[in-house]
Amino acid sequence: MSLVVFVLIGLLTGLTTVLFGFGGGFVTVPVVVWANAALGADAAQVAVATSAAVMVVNAAVATAATSCTILHRLREARCLLALLGVGGIAGALLARLVPGVLIQWGFVAYLAVTIVDVLLRPGFLHRHRAESDSPASRQFAIPASLGLPIGASAAFLGVGGSVMTVPLLRRAGHGMGVAATLANPLTLAISLPAALTFLIDSAPGRAAGATLVGSVDVAAAAALLVGALPVIVLLRRHPPRLPDRPHAISYVLLLVVVMLAMGSTAVTTSVGHP
Repeated sequence: MSLVVFVLIGLLTGLTTVLFGFGGGFVTVPVVVWANAALGADAAQVAVATSAAVMVVNAAVATAATSCTILHRLREARCLLALLGVGGIAGALLARLVPGVLIQWGFVAYLAVTIVDVLLRPGFLHRHRAESDSPASRQFAIPASLGLPIGASAAFLGVGGSVMTVPLLRRAGHGMGVAATLANPLTLAISLPAALTFLIDSAPGRAAGATLVGSVDVAAAAALLVGALPVIVLLRRHPPRLPDRPHAISYVLLLVVVMLAMGSTAVTTSVGHP
């Protein structure tokens, strides 16, 4: 795949980082799987590793540009952040032990369950109680006990965990803007240790020509970041004003699109590598 195409896709990852707190993982994984199809079943591991590396930078830049009043809501979440990091390492190690096709179908299943959950359970499309999104609001409401499973699942699938954390924050009463913003430092807590694990790990399929460091396709990651970072900086300086409900609906629609794209890739891989 042309690096120019990766740069253009990077623009989309930057947009999803700011608007939805994704860090780019949901876009990056299907694209890198496709671009590294020559690696066969190992393409999924390379995609997950590359996604983690991209999310570290995207989430770090987005977090650095976030106001201290919003980040202050994480002051009581130190244990959660630590467990997210431990889960990130566990998920990264697990991703190297299972067949790549299992990661792809796990990615699809993860999104499908989330889509059903946010559509059927109250509190996402409509906030179930009025909660101020002012800087004075101190509610965070993600139990530390969820840190390990969220971190492990997110790192294993190459996503940042926002598909779990954003709905949890929504049900705690936060608007989409604040929920997506808080998802970025949580993504950073997962993706940093996961990316370091992937970088020191042995790289599958090096002979196939991928530009790998550890398991990370550094050329793809660099091109994605070239596209993403200017968008993140611009939108953090001039944040879009989206009505809360359309913002939430667009979150769900994006999950549906990515699920279908990854499902198509998973079918192709399953057929080509029985």
